[in-house]
Amino acid sequence: MLEKKKILILCTGNSARSQMAEGLLKHITQNAYEINSAGTKPSFVRPEAIKALSEIGIDISNNRSKSVEEFVNEEIDYVLTVCDNAKENCPYFPAKTKIIHYSFADPAETEGNKETRLASFRKVRDEIREYFETDFVKILEQS
Repeated sequence: MLEKKKILILCTGNSARSQMAEGLLKHITQNAYEINSAGTKPSFVRPEAIKALSEIGIDISNNRSKSVEEFVNEEIDYVLTVCDNAKENCPYFPAKTKIIHYSFADPAETEGNKETRLASFRKVRDEIREYFETDFVKILEQS
C-alpha cells in the first residue's frame, strides 16, 4: 500500500491561519494526504477559527496547537508557510521537501467587537479556501 504524501502547514502561533488551512485542506482533498499544521511559536487554537470553520461544516474543535519541532524528523513532502514570519523561521527540511509560501493576513490581530473579529476570520477562511481550490490543488497535481 502506498503511503500518503505528507503536507505540513506552518504559521507562527498555529492558532488561526494554519489551523483553518489544515481543516480546509483535509476537507477539500478528502483525506488523500496526511495533513498537519504547526507553529514556530505555538499557542492555542482560536475559538474564532473553530467557529469560522464550523459554519461551513468543518470541525477543528479537537485540534491542538503544535510546535514545528514535532515534525522536524519526519519526511514531509510539502511545507506550506501561510505567514511571512513562518517562512523566515522555517526549520531545515530535506531537499526533497517542496516548500511553498502564500501569506494570509492574521485575523487574530483584528481588533474590535466579537462580530468584527469573527468577520475577519471568515474573510481569511474564504481566502484560504479559494487558494486551495485553485492554485494549491494545481501544485499538488503537478507533483
